[in-house]
Amino acid sequence: MTAAWDETHDVIVVGSGAGGLGTAVTAAIKGLDVVVLEKGDVFGGTTALSGGVLWVPGNGKFPDGEQPAGRSAEDYLRHEAGNAFNAARVKAFLAAAPRMVGFMESETSAVRFMPAHGFSDYHPDAPGAVSTGRSIAPVPYNAVELGSEFKRLRPPLAEITLLGMMLNASDDVKHLFNATKSLKSFWHVTKLISRYGRDLAVHRRATRLTNGNALIARLSRSLFDRGGEIRTSSAVEGLICDEHGTVIGVEVVTGDRRQRIRASRGVVLAAGGFPQARDRRAQLFRHEAAGESHLSPAPPGNVGDGIRLGESVGGKFDSAIAQPAAWIPVSRVPDKQRVRVFPHLIDRYKPGVIMVNRDGRRFTNESNSYHDVGQAMLAGTPDGGETFAWIIADHRAIRKYGLGFVKPAPFILQPYLRSGYLKSGRTAAELAERIGIPPKAFEQTLATFNSGAANGDDPEFGRGSSSYNRYLGDPEHKPNPCVAPLATGPFYAIRVVLGDLGTFAGLATNERGQVLRADGSSISGLYAVGNDALSIMGGAYPGGGITLGPAMTFGFLIGEQLAGQATPQDQAETHVDR
Repeated sequence: MTAAWDETHDVIVVGSGAGGLGTAVTAAIKGLDVVVLEKGDVFGGTTALSGGVLWVPGNGKFPDGEQPAGRSAEDYLRHEAGNAFNAARVKAFLAAAPRMVGFMESETSAVRFMPAHGFSDYHPDAPGAVSTGRSIAPVPYNAVELGSEFKRLRPPLAEITLLGMMLNASDDVKHLFNATKSLKSFWHVTKLISRYGRDLAVHRRATRLTNGNALIARLSRSLFDRGGEIRTSSAVEGLICDEHGTVIGVEVVTGDRRQRIRASRGVVLAAGGFPQARDRRAQLFRHEAAGESHLSPAPPGNVGDGIRLGESVGGKFDSAIAQPAAWIPVSRVPDKQRVRVFPHLIDRYKPGVIMVNRDGRRFTNESNSYHDVGQAMLAGTPDGGETFAWIIADHRAIRKYGLGFVKPAPFILQPYLRSGYLKSGRTAAELAERIGIPPKAFEQTLATFNSGAANGDDPEFGRGSSSYNRYLGDPEHKPNPCVAPLATGPFYAIRVVLGDLGTFAGLATNERGQVLRADGSSISGLYAVGNDALSIMGGAYPGGGITLGPAMTFGFLIGEQLAGQATPQDQAETHVDR
């Protein structure tokens, strides 16, 4: 502790996702000297790979009347979190989230949000849920505005781009599906491709940023404008405490240089949780404990560094929630160079697509949220069995919508068939034989499903019955945007296993974002945000953006606290969307 410091800053943030940058931007706007330390050689964390959606009740971005009145977000979260509901943290989030949106848009020139019209809470029939109004997204951004820093922005997840071109799921993808049927959609897609061609010629990368890439670009631009720094290839290897146990700095390694950097106000852990930490996953993920491999599209560096740092000074790692991670069915894309993971975010909702288990039978509503489908995969796995399923489409559906990493027409299917990623059969029985499921059971599954699907019904699982189900279906398909018979051979299948979109278990924190010890006392000078902190959702996944909404909100609250500004406390007993 008596050794000299190499440098001093007011605030040190460990990690460069939305939670870390939200903290840094707030603190910098409040006049503090901020440095963000990022282990990777690019910045943006998991956020840069994500859809970039934020769940913010009362966000003020929706027209009056679009959102049902009188629905309590607090009631909804209490229902979803169950016994893990933390009233103090939830109240702090709900009170501050709209203020965070207003602050970012009024105090920066770059951060801008737009409403995700029609994006329902994932359980719209639960108490306090709404069918639209709580999810917002970043406005697409021109990467040229980042200048030379664009080279350090983490690229989007390649598997969900169109040959490297970023698409907005709520608009661009719908135009892509309709490009051969609508002149408006054809022109929209033509303009996207033309711009992308120019970008490749000049920048070797798309400059029209959408989703999480746009959010990180906007936040980083705002931080740079206020004099903040993002230092990449800088791994924090230890926290430094004074004689009272207050965290006062970090030990960081940049290249071959080791430094001691002092934080006069505080250190914020925002390193993205532990989705790539095999040891911690093996302790908490039932399927990995059984010896299965787990696939995550998160950056390879997200191995729980922030949580380990917090634990090293007495912080409590809390996993007492319903699920330790945000589950999603994923598929492994063949590649000799690296592991490639495709998250099945959109295809499951489309008419003409179903999922079946090892017995050739449907086991869930395929159009439920990825987390719900993942839980159904786990629940249906016999003891000692591998957690997997098959996602199935007929020829009409795969050519219209694609399937997993397989692109729709006019892209050809042969490369996917040759690699083994996509399996096919001229008949249902032939496909069943090729993927190792009972042919008669699979044929019966199709017959049962098709009999109801002919009229747009799904008596077995009620697919398409909720506003959330219908959101990512095909609005042009009547009467049910999620349901159509699988009747046109050949038939196709992709094997999916259980993956995650990030972890929920994390360091225990209070409503101010301070890291807590096992006895409930706070560690002075140490904060955690994003997936380094225990999720306020209790291991549930209530709606689109329930990771990034709280991450940016608690980052905002921490930034205010570090700047010495008191955080207003909402006095209402329940939080009703305004």
